[in-house]
Amino acid sequence: MLAGAALRKTGEGWEFASEVALEDFVWGNLQQLLGFTPLKRQYPVKGEVCDILALNETRQLVILELKNAEDRYVVQQLTRYYDNLLDEKPFLAQIDYSQPIHLIAAAPSFHRHNLIDRKHTKLIIDFLQVTVAQINQNFHLNLKDIDTNQTWSIPIPYQELNFSITSQNIPETPQLLLDWLGACTGEEQQAIIRLREKILSFDGRIKEEVEGRNTIRYGRGKTKPVAELCYQRKINKPVIFLWLPTPSSLLFTQRRQVIGRMRLWIDGSVVTYAGHIPEGMGRMRLESEWNDMPREQRPRNLYHSLSYKSFSPVSSSIYKDLISTPNSLESLADLALTKWLARI
Repeated sequence: MLAGAALRKTGEGWEFASEVALEDFVWGNLQQLLGFTPLKRQYPVKGEVCDILALNETRQLVILELKNAEDRYVVQQLTRYYDNLLDEKPFLAQIDYSQPIHLIAAAPSFHRHNLIDRKHTKLIIDFLQVTVAQINQNFHLNLKDIDTNQTWSIPIPYQELNFSITSQNIPETPQLLLDWLGACTGEEQQAIIRLREKILSFDGRIKEEVEGRNTIRYGRGKTKPVAELCYQRKINKPVIFLWLPTPSSLLFTQRRQVIGRMRLWIDGSVVTYAGHIPEGMGRMRLESEWNDMPREQRPRNLYHSLSYKSFSPVSSSIYKDLISTPNSLESLADLALTKWLARI
């Protein structure tokens, strides 16, 4: 199964939303794309960080440097990586250092300085031109060797956004959110867009604030939030947070409900699980995700509870006494908005 990608539209066509998005996609599909076995990514050596280290079928080391825009200094970068890795020789059990290291630079275009630098270096460096091609509703990543014209191509699981703003009072969707939604399914895209519209049309005091490159918050300032969308690099998608009653406060009906930042796990437009994560992305994982991890990498005290210290979320049915359809994102958004209004 191909790993997804986040794309954005430009005046001339399409490109990856960021260099990180490009690296994520190439790393996740390296074997299918170039026939290389992934070894390490973002590997630090002597103060330098190599984008991707890989092996070919003969255990030859491949260093792949990826650029989402033209870069005049990519030859110098690869030269330093080459020297550092030859000096330290990591992964001796996997790499055959008797073979020359295969150096590759991949970028949308190459500056004439790149060609000059490569011409006068003793190293052999392949230049691969990166393009994102759209054919009807399908997208492909194409790599082309600028010297030999050899090409490699792989489909990009991406669905172009297709939605309309239902209210003239709702501001234009931030480009950052559009970038995030690129790797979502069509059903997920529509669910998040409808959630945004519902929140922003509920009360004029609710504002949309973009914070950095990873967070979009909805509410009345930082002290009165109702929702957050946070980009999770691991899955290349936005994660939904709503301020809802915490599971632990729902245990006892005589207790006052505590409103907390709840992460929602969704399957299309259906909410499957919820977990109380006061800040950041937390360490919560689905039980299936924990089971896929080696036992030694799991937390020592892996347990299930309703508190924010839990390592696993609970079923969205925890809200069955508050709303009739606790697995509905729309219904949970209505609940969050009702609770937000009571706090204003």
